[in-house]
Amino acid sequence: MDEEKCTPQRPDAQRNRERILAVALVELTRSADAPVSAIAKKAGVGQGTFYRNFPNREALVLEVYRYEMQQVADTAAHLLATRAPDRALREWMDRLAQYAMAKAGLAVALRATASRYGSLAQLGHGPVTRGVTLLLRANEEAGTIRPGVTPDDFQLAIAGLWQLDPQSDWQPRAARLFDLVMDGLRAGAPGAGGAPA
Repeated sequence: MDEEKCTPQRPDAQRNRERILAVALVELTRSADAPVSAIAKKAGVGQGTFYRNFPNREALVLEVYRYEMQQVADTAAHLLATRAPDRALREWMDRLAQYAMAKAGLAVALRATASRYGSLAQLGHGPVTRGVTLLLRANEEAGTIRPGVTPDDFQLAIAGLWQLDPQSDWQPRAARLFDLVMDGLRAGAPGAGGAPA
């Protein structure tokens, strides 16, 4: 497996893998019990191709989760390139909430996998922590948040997001939570006179 990670995949093999992941995300979000044979068929690949990429269902579920968390994390750099640091941080929170609520159907499959393979938090923690760190550092340098806020502080502050029911009118509640978090982060900020982001 480590050898596979070191050897770049052929373009067609990479496309097959990406199609499987895209279909799996849709199907597993719709139904946690979606059969891998249906996922392979909808992705347009045979069973052999599927199992070369993902030796079992659990490996597929974990990779879908890891990939999606990486996408959420990568949004941080894009937002910082196109927005002021405090606006980028606030919009990133909205995107995280949209992801969390839209993918709530995937949670059942993830929980079943986690019970066999340990904590999912470890899988998504690295990429999300890197994204949060980037956003917090840019805001601290710009003087838009109080100094010394850690990624752990931030993740604890927004933990209420995971208590929201995706079937409810969650958007106003998430917006209020995030506005309160931003108010707390701004308290004690040195102001716009900090170093440029």
